[in-house]
Amino acid sequence: MVKRQFPNPKDLFALMQFKKPELNGKKRRLASALTIYDLKAIAKRRTPRAAFDYTDGAAEGELSLARARQAFEDIEFHPSILRDVSTVDTTTKILGGTSAMPFGIAPTGFTRLMQTEGEIAGAGAAAAAGIPFTLSTLGTSSIEAVKAANPDGRNWFQLYVMRQREISYGLVERAAAAGFDTLMFTVDTPIAGARLRDKRNGFSIPPQLTLGTIINAIPRPWWWWDFLTTPPLEFASLQSTGGTVGELLDSAMDPSINFADLEIIRGMWPGRIVIKGVQNVEDSRRLADLGVDGILLSNHGGRQLDRAPIPFHLLPEVVREVGNDVEIMVDTGIMNGADIVASLALGAKFTLVGRAYLYGLMAGGRAGVDRAIQILSDQVIRTMKLLEVASVEELTPRHVTQLERLVPRAVSPRLAAAVPTPRRTPPRP
Repeated sequence: MVKRQFPNPKDLFALMQFKKPELNGKKRRLASALTIYDLKAIAKRRTPRAAFDYTDGAAEGELSLARARQAFEDIEFHPSILRDVSTVDTTTKILGGTSAMPFGIAPTGFTRLMQTEGEIAGAGAAAAAGIPFTLSTLGTSSIEAVKAANPDGRNWFQLYVMRQREISYGLVERAAAAGFDTLMFTVDTPIAGARLRDKRNGFSIPPQLTLGTIINAIPRPWWWWDFLTTPPLEFASLQSTGGTVGELLDSAMDPSINFADLEIIRGMWPGRIVIKGVQNVEDSRRLADLGVDGILLSNHGGRQLDRAPIPFHLLPEVVREVGNDVEIMVDTGIMNGADIVASLALGAKFTLVGRAYLYGLMAGGRAGVDRAIQILSDQVIRTMKLLEVASVEELTPRHVTQLERLVPRAVSPRLAAAVPTPRRTPPRP
């Protein structure tokens, strides 16, 4: 029989520790976010639908984005045992420099629309975390302003080759003069993808607002206060080039871009160059043969061609083909530090996060970006410790299995004989 007694208040108080209440609303809501998806939920509550959907949405049926995220969930980790992981080293060498974590901030356009601190919050948070920050050609803070926000850290610049080539050449020269160390030459935007959420929300240049969009925005006075009491939204690095925002956006997409443009830009750029938006092995091989410094496997976050290849699925084959010749990076769909660790195990040298950082920005400005980076960093460290690897260099393909969900349908022998086989360039000796 269990002996019962009247509860002793002293014993109860020893077991019950009341948490000190946090009176600061921003700190309280950010502290409650334990995952990037938690930050996304906060961001959705605090941001008008048109701005939130611009970040959250993708092209057409949004299949590319959904598949990319599913691919990261469809993995199996294989941990080791009895290894000392009391401390782990997450430092990563990438493109001639170091990063404290194996991920950086991806380029995003219209960033100040999400929250008025925009790229300055991202660059400042990247500086504090010791990771690279990438500024978009269509960023809403200038090259020089980002440099001022991250004066001693690593700044990268994402370039659209615009129809007026002189504009792009001028941006390359400004980024070099500001000390940006890496240029991301973007190759997956001959035209803009069909982003249907934006069209339905009237998110266009100029805006075509619907009654529903306006009603949705009214209950968020903090967003309107920030938006109306800060400098006008513009493509800051393009401010001096002339033209309306709509005209500049239209000119950024040029279907005539080709390898000759890459050669010209390479001749102008003094630092490392990465080709962003590569989506097959053959193009990866050609770029490696041309001697580029890096390849970013990316389908533009699912925002261009829907049903595009899944970058994470492409990763192992591209690494096998050209991983010894060029540094391979990956983005699209990363929402957890475990996604980053899996990418490294399969051969990626680095990863980039876009939406994850923007969810933090919308949830709490600079503090929200800090929180997003902290969540991902904690998840990277925890996953590495549970795998029992003490450094990123120890991660290998034996730590991860990609489980099959989307398997190509077998082609009949008769049909296969009728379809010419693509010519493959043999590997270099």
